[in-house]
Amino acid sequence: MKEKPYKRWQAKLHEIIYEADTPAGKLFDVTLLIVILASITLVMLESVVSIQVRYHTFLNISEWIITILFSIEYILRIVTVKKPLKYITSFYGIIDLLSTIPKFLSLIFAGTQALVALRALRLLRVFRILKLARFLGASNHLAAAIKASRAKIFVFLFAVVIAATIFGTIMYLVEGEASGFSNIPKSVYWCIVTLTTVGFGDIAPVTPLGQFIASIIMVLGYGIIAVPTGIVSAEYTRKAYREEKDLDPYTIKQLNSTSPHPREVDVNSQSCSFCMAQNHKDHAKFCYKCGHPLHLKSSD
Repeated sequence: MKEKPYKRWQAKLHEIIYEADTPAGKLFDVTLLIVILASITLVMLESVVSIQVRYHTFLNISEWIITILFSIEYILRIVTVKKPLKYITSFYGIIDLLSTIPKFLSLIFAGTQALVALRALRLLRVFRILKLARFLGASNHLAAAIKASRAKIFVFLFAVVIAATIFGTIMYLVEGEASGFSNIPKSVYWCIVTLTTVGFGDIAPVTPLGQFIASIIMVLGYGIIAVPTGIVSAEYTRKAYREEKDLDPYTIKQLNSTSPHPREVDVNSQSCSFCMAQNHKDHAKFCYKCGHPLHLKSSD
């Protein structure tokens, strides 16, 4: 089957809608984020009865205008890619659809209007617009450190649960139902609340012995909070040290000489109009996934 020619207007719209490296693209995305925030604000205000009664017409018209704008944007995103189904079934494609249909569904089903709050998920695009991808490298290191520490953290949390069960049972025996410790599960709940230094205050010991035990639990709570942080921090430092050690001096020299910002993450927002692939290298001319040019020559 012969591939349809990629029109000039399609290429231009794709650059504006899907990329943020050009002034027009950045303006489009920033405007989109402002409209999304405005829509979420309208939904929140609409949930306030006094505001809903007084400004119902204004809120309803504003929401319809925003919904129509989002519907147009969704259609444009479909027609500016070579494989529309690829976008429709993608993460952002599903989010875009779910953020558009609730207002239309409210005409048939009551109570679905609040689902437009799903538009908050579209704010994830701020990572691309503001080029926050440079911070993803550090977040990946943190995620890897947490994953590597999961066994130690699990053992620690298991010990905390055992300690909470033991102290909760002791408090049940010491305080009893008269002080609100009516059963062991409730006493364990109080112990967990105390260990985490939350302190709801719904249950409190009244006997001197109970207050003494509670004081010990409170002191232990500070240490319990610090231990997981120390485990992850130690693993994070260990991984960073290993990476630095694995790099030979020649590689480090090459990295420093070939990039004005050594070891930074590529932060361009180029998107392939054919396969929707992103995260290309800076100054890349072809898609790393399908090989198509990133800046297609428009055909009339």
